[in-house]
Amino acid sequence: MDKPFSQACENNKAPIFAHLGPLLADKTRVLEIGSGTGQHAVWFAPQLPHLVWQTSDVAENHGAINAWLKAFPAANLLPPITLDVSRSAWPTASFDAVYSANTVHIMAWPEVEIMFEEVADMLPPFGLFCLYGPMMYHGQHTSVSNQQFDLHLRTTASYRGIREFHALNTLARNGGLILVDDHPLPANNRLVVWQKA
Repeated sequence: MDKPFSQACENNKAPIFAHLGPLLADKTRVLEIGSGTGQHAVWFAPQLPHLVWQTSDVAENHGAINAWLKAFPAANLLPPITLDVSRSAWPTASFDAVYSANTVHIMAWPEVEIMFEEVADMLPPFGLFCLYGPMMYHGQHTSVSNQQFDLHLRTTASYRGIREFHALNTLARNGGLILVDDHPLPANNRLVVWQKA
């Protein structure tokens, strides 16, 4: 199949990796939740040859991910496993870092809760959860464009919407994940990093 292309992924991959790369310098296995088109995976993995990058997504997105992996193979980049956060059995393999981009505003809130619970259970001490995307702070959007995007999401599906950072951080704390960093990135997005206590 032809590779689907996300301009947003193309635009944000370098700014994300500028922060993500150093964080993963001592990690060995990364699970990417919601690999989407696969563009992040094929960009990040070759620059991190010391670790294994495991892609994942719902089954219908595997074709897109595999198309990118076929076009840009890397020895440490694994084909996608099926992971629907609220329906799939979570992987039993060990991972010392989890990365997810632009997922929590697409999921229903109960699915976000499940993801945080599962990630917290999965990670070993000092493991990292790195979450990228737009967020609200104290009920306020960080930009007019995010406010418009949030309205679009909620119009498309009522269960969607930009999430409140403090609500996400509460889920993290409940699972023993401690906030390490909250980086502002281009296009009014954030890269938030939690570490397992």
